[in-house]
Amino acid sequence: MLQKTGEFVWSLGVLAVLGGCATVNPQHDYDRVGQRVIEATGQERIYRPEDDELVDELVEGLTQDGISADEAAQISLLNNPSLHAAFLDVGMARADAVQAGLFSNPFVGVSARFPDGGGLANIEASIAQNIAELWQIPIRKRAAERSLDATILDLARTAAEIAADAKAAYYTAVGTDERFRIAQENFDIAKNLLELALARQEAGAANELDVNLSRGIALDSKIEVERARLAGADARRELATILGFTSDGDALVLADPLPTESPETPNPESLVLLAKVWRLDIQTAQQAVAAAQALLEYEYQRVWPVIELGLALERSERTSQGGRDIAADTARASIANGSLTAPEIQPRSERRSEKGQDVIFGPSLGVELPIFDQNQAQIAKAQYALQQARKTLDALDRAVTQEVRSAVDRAITSWRLMRMYRDQSIPLAQDNLDLSREAYRAGRASFLSVLEAQRFFLEARLGYVEASQSAATMIPVLERTIGLPFDRFLSEVNKPTEPNQPVEEDGGP
Repeated sequence: MLQKTGEFVWSLGVLAVLGGCATVNPQHDYDRVGQRVIEATGQERIYRPEDDELVDELVEGLTQDGISADEAAQISLLNNPSLHAAFLDVGMARADAVQAGLFSNPFVGVSARFPDGGGLANIEASIAQNIAELWQIPIRKRAAERSLDATILDLARTAAEIAADAKAAYYTAVGTDERFRIAQENFDIAKNLLELALARQEAGAANELDVNLSRGIALDSKIEVERARLAGADARRELATILGFTSDGDALVLADPLPTESPETPNPESLVLLAKVWRLDIQTAQQAVAAAQALLEYEYQRVWPVIELGLALERSERTSQGGRDIAADTARASIANGSLTAPEIQPRSERRSEKGQDVIFGPSLGVELPIFDQNQAQIAKAQYALQQARKTLDALDRAVTQEVRSAVDRAITSWRLMRMYRDQSIPLAQDNLDLSREAYRAGRASFLSVLEAQRFFLEARLGYVEASQSAATMIPVLERTIGLPFDRFLSEVNKPTEPNQPVEEDGGP
């Protein structure tokens, strides 16, 4: 009996050791996130949960001599608190994947029934494991792994969007700084016009209306200075928020100016094909389809949810027997034999049989019969979920096509407007303003013509700043829309592309 009981306990120990081997370690998953983000942004490094103590040092090194647009993107990938929080989704998804690969705990049952006459109890013990999980776990684990892949891609997409937002906010802040500078210069120009009108009034060549109109323009220019200052402060605070800073945004030193030259943009249809290969949200949607497919297979396997195979042990009860009277047994044996006779000695096996102490040990099998619940509802739900995932992927695929075309169109238009302001509007407005002022001083033109020329010149300068700012922000917009850094998708666009396939654990497009 001790041997059988030992085998029973040993079985429990083996199962416990096998179950205790599973650990949750998302470090490899963090590496995969980093690889995806580097591909999408071109940056060298991204935050990892174990780098918390290094982040401040890295950010300080990046901000010592001012920051460029690329450095702003790098800082956001290291220091943005929302990104820090999103990283923990990967850890939770890894925990789900580990859990999906674990067997359910075995069921152990023990019962004891005591005989009414005393003695040792009847003992029954069993251990059983659901062996249906032998074919359910691989499918369940595959579904969890696909969900983990989707979480990794979604986090990488979030990080890439944060980096693009940082670049866009950077150029917005630079643009508002430039707008503030232009507004101050425009105010100086308006004051010069007012001084000219006052001088003409003293000479008797201008009236009070001319002076008041000049004062009005000067006042409007001063108001525009205040508006530009506030817009600049708000833009810097927005940039500081994306970068994860709590310091005043005015302390940021922005080293990159607004670009003055526009890059060449490839054909929109080529970029559409490229975006469908590299867009992380499309890859996420593909992984969602794969996860939904695996989940449907898992639900089909759960028609027979429980098939328990185990071991059972039973020891029958041992009844209590009274003590043996040796003298009486000797007397009875002597009388029976006619001479002094020792009583009969009963073998131990016979005594055990009489007392009842057999041990029964063997396999057991239990099956949950799918009579009423055949998992029909969960199978149908999984089918709907798969159809939904496919429809979502199709909708995203179509939306990306139009999104890329729109982004390219807006980028080309922004760069074209910037060139038109720089090469045509501002030079023309400057010439008109100079000519109108000279004519006004000579008495050959009315004051209204000077006002109109100055208004055109001020609007052209502000329009150029806005167009330059818009043109600069279109670069990160295109990066986010295509899913690659600007210089890389320019080099990739001429390469042949293959239809995008669902991304495996360590694979890439």
